[in-house]
Amino acid sequence: MSTENVDRREIIEALKNILKEVHRGRDIEEIKRNFENILSKVSPHEIPLIEQQLVKEGIPLEEILKLCDLHVALFREQLQPRELKDIPKGHPLDILMKENDWILKQSEAIELYVSILLKAENEKQVEEGFVKLKDALFELSKIRLHYRKIQMLLFPYLERRGISAVPRVLWGREDQVRIKLRGLLESIQKADKPSYRSMVNEVAERALEVAREASELVFRENKILFPALYALLNEGEWAAIAEISKNLGYLVSIEEEWRTDAKPVLPYELEVKVNSEQMDRLPPEFRTMVAFHGIEPDTYKITGKEDIDLNTGFLNINELTAVLNSLPLEITFADKNDRVRFFTQSFFHKGFVRTKTIIGRRLEYCHPPRLESVVRKNVDDVKHGKAGYREFWTRSGDRIIRVLLVPVKNENNEYLGSLEIVEDLTEVVNNPEEVRRKIMVL
Repeated sequence: MSTENVDRREIIEALKNILKEVHRGRDIEEIKRNFENILSKVSPHEIPLIEQQLVKEGIPLEEILKLCDLHVALFREQLQPRELKDIPKGHPLDILMKENDWILKQSEAIELYVSILLKAENEKQVEEGFVKLKDALFELSKIRLHYRKIQMLLFPYLERRGISAVPRVLWGREDQVRIKLRGLLESIQKADKPSYRSMVNEVAERALEVAREASELVFRENKILFPALYALLNEGEWAAIAEISKNLGYLVSIEEEWRTDAKPVLPYELEVKVNSEQMDRLPPEFRTMVAFHGIEPDTYKITGKEDIDLNTGFLNINELTAVLNSLPLEITFADKNDRVRFFTQSFFHKGFVRTKTIIGRRLEYCHPPRLESVVRKNVDDVKHGKAGYREFWTRSGDRIIRVLLVPVKNENNEYLGSLEIVEDLTEVVNNPEEVRRKIMVL
């Protein structure tokens, strides 16, 4: 028997003992200390092989999955460079790395379910294997939230500094993982049970590819992207990222919130260059790519003297007017006293006739007398919180119109008025199949 096989046997026996300790509720760190000598011989690449052996020996799948937390704890040192070890708890990077731990655990679970599926001996086992694998893939599909935060919160800060190649490459890889994952789930969902057996090898191969690529991105983020961001971004930038992250949500539970007195700084507010000291602190792979593509900071000024700050951006009055009139719908705003203050005239299909003479008019008087009480009641309902919105469908000539009545409130939840939104949905209603053919999943 080879030395390698002896070592593998020793590791498997140790893992069996570890599972017993995990089952008893022992602390992961304590287990690491007690089994440090044997665990140091396990590489991340060996885990799937060892798990398959445990399955062969009759260890329940649910028990093996408990090793996921231990694996992540064991290899965190490999995933986390020295310069990231002192990140405060609750800091955006701390949370993103914890989400990467979660991604690794989900990927490992998928690999394990694949090994079970490949060993299925009858139709019942195949069906059960497909169900478990599908559930695990659905769980991993939450990865989109993690990627969205990186793409929308982190990349803009790099791009402002003139570093655009790295974000484009990483986004492309993230997109490929999502596309492959979505395609695999669609294939499984469309399949009927009798065809499961014939799909086993293809599904297994595709699932392993998704799990492997998702795991590889974890290494790229933890070893390259995150250290680079930590070297480049200041506390105000992290404050903005933390603030927006709360609204987007997390893949993991947040035990401690990171706090800072720094004023949040958005990318467009920056005038920065990457200095030599920061370049020296960048990971070698990141530094090489930056040097190859070059750095030219983005100095574009987005705000002007006549701009209106709309909280989510800036427009001058000409832009604002044109934007409102370019919407494929028409809106009428009535203030808290139900008097019309504003309406738009869409360049698209006209919903209802509106003229400047209705400015200041009571909203219900803009409708036929037979509808006056209906309008009044629905305005009162949204005004007093009895309804989040009201929806109506009607016709105007040969056009099919949807009308939404929604309350308008400020950041303090104070009622400012109501908004009537009129949208021509004739093509959507009359040609649903054509609309479905045009759907592009992004």
